[in-house]
Amino acid sequence: MTKIADLRVQTPDQLGDQLLSLKKEQFNLRFQAATGQMEKTHRVGEVRKDIARISTLLREKRSAS
Repeated sequence: MTKIADLRVQTPDQLGDQLLSLKKEQFNLRFQAATGQMEKTHRVGEVRKDIARISTLLREKRSAS
């Protein structure tokens, strides 16, 4: 789980890259769940919340500019 204070110091480009990485991880986790190979079930919620945090920060940074 990523802390919001760590995310606030990153640039929008870094946040975008991290968001893309998390979305890929989310896809892979969904795929593992569908095939019954998922080991870390708690990771699904963590990834969802991290995606929401980063999306919110990106929206805030865009509206502040």
